[in-house]
Amino acid sequence: MPSARQHIYRTELVWTGNLGTGTDSYRSYRRTHEVTAPGTPVIAGSSDPHFRGDADRWNPEQMLLAALSQCHMLAYLHLCAVNGVVVTGYTDRAEGTMTETADGGGHFTEAVLRPEVEVAAPDMVEKARSLHSRAHELCFIARSVNFPVRHIPSVTTPA
Repeated sequence: MPSARQHIYRTELVWTGNLGTGTDSYRSYRRTHEVTAPGTPVIAGSSDPHFRGDADRWNPEQMLLAALSQCHMLAYLHLCAVNGVVVTGYTDRAEGTMTETADGGGHFTEAVLRPEVEVAAPDMVEKARSLHSRAHELCFIARSVNFPVRHIPSVTTPA
């Protein structure tokens, strides 16, 4: 039996929201921060505006949803490439639902991916549609979360 391959990922997060008094009160600091990884651009982050964050920065909930969407797309494109399905366009308008709990925490209850795929020829449509299930099974991120990740794909061909 072959051994599993292990991959290590590293990021750095720096809080940039100290307004001079640190966290001496709930309203005395900003939630702004920067996320980096070796060789990548900075991601400007904050909390969701509902939690005193900045709407013009990515929040962790959006980044989690984006990671699910990206992972599904990358697994899907790979499967299409090795199965003779030529994808010419891909857009996903994903949506996640998070529920706050009485103790001040919360959790995602589901994510729904809505990939809109364009393939090169009509005879590729059914195979393209069917590969979404396998992509879901292979997605590292979807396999790592404890809430359902559904997908509602549409597949079309050029007009």
